[in-house]
Amino acid sequence: MDESIIIFEDEHLLVISKPSGWIVNKASTTTDQPVLQTWLEDKKYPLAKDEQRRSGIVHRLDKETSGILLVAKDKDTFSYLQGLFKERKVKKEYLALVHGGVVLDKGVINLPVGRLPWNREKFGVIPGGRDAETKYKVVERYQRNGNKFSLVKCYPKTGRTHQIRIHLGYMGHSLVADTKYAGRKTARKDRLWCPRLFLHAKNISFIHPKGNKMLSFKSELPTDLTVALLGLEKVPQS
Repeated sequence: MDESIIIFEDEHLLVISKPSGWIVNKASTTTDQPVLQTWLEDKKYPLAKDEQRRSGIVHRLDKETSGILLVAKDKDTFSYLQGLFKERKVKKEYLALVHGGVVLDKGVINLPVGRLPWNREKFGVIPGGRDAETKYKVVERYQRNGNKFSLVKCYPKTGRTHQIRIHLGYMGHSLVADTKYAGRKTARKDRLWCPRLFLHAKNISFIHPKGNKMLSFKSELPTDLTVALLGLEKVPQS
């Protein structure tokens, strides 16, 4: 992984733009795959080799999801940032391309998310799940071979596993190239023109652990997803 993925760095934290294909945390199954935590272990900061705190990684992104991640360099910053996430004081913006024409230009999805009892590898909207809230806004509409697509900004208030993918899919708008939730046949067709899950963590805002200053960072849409969009026809907004 190139050092250019570091968007910001000071004595307390790192802001990283994770490439798609990189796994965030080490596991027994990640021996032959690129792992962010392994890359961080070679750095020179207090938590770099701290297994318990995952080398300072505060939150996660799925393997195929690209975009912004926060890494704490010391224990105090790690605890502080964890607290911000728990108190929902970190503002995040994702960009997702979904199937279909989303009817309402903006809205809020507030549905509980949990692990599916009949498939422990997947999550879904289930009674008794953990509260989950996603605000969304349609920013562009497209079509391809008679099929409609919507480019959506998502603002998850909570950070449940696969939350955006589950919430939008529950509305009938699965993410493009999502092999886990869109269905194999649909995802296979998508991947003829979009090489991976179309989900990117674009912006993040939070208060710095020292000085009470609000920080905002941006990660531009990667080339692979930009090229995929260029292959679609824009639909004029009514």
